[in-house]
Amino acid sequence: MNTIIKLNLQDDSTVNELWSLQHKAYRLEAELIGFREIPPLMETREMLSHSKEDFYGCFDEDEELMGAIAIEEESPGKLTITRMMVGPDFFRRGIASNLLEYVFEHFPGMEQYIVSTGKLNLPAVSLYSKHGFVPMGSQEVAPGVELIDFYRSGSL
Repeated sequence: MNTIIKLNLQDDSTVNELWSLQHKAYRLEAELIGFREIPPLMETREMLSHSKEDFYGCFDEDEELMGAIAIEEESPGKLTITRMMVGPDFFRRGIASNLLEYVFEHFPGMEQYIVSTGKLNLPAVSLYSKHGFVPMGSQEVAPGVELIDFYRSGSL
């Protein structure tokens, strides 16, 4: 059984575990979308420990961090999923879906949930579409690198 808890970024071992997971997960996304300068890959452990985002981690029965999600309420009623990461050893086990469902369940009453991902990150595009997110625009963030913005109504 998986357990999801809020992560304490003031705890060094938690930050180290999260930073390691983040680099494993985002390196793969960088390969998928052909862009190595994804902001989480540029982040140091110290930068991560000072993040204003709220992070939630999904742990297995051995207390290993399998995946994490970060959120930020940027304006009242609008919750942005700023990061989604799953360790490669835990792909295809529903970890990302569990993390999304956790956010929907624990942050009800939002008018809108927002997330962005690389257009070429087909697993992420599929995940968000499966969970009721609708593409609402895109932007080129570097030559040949396009991000898609997704929105989901809070009333789903």
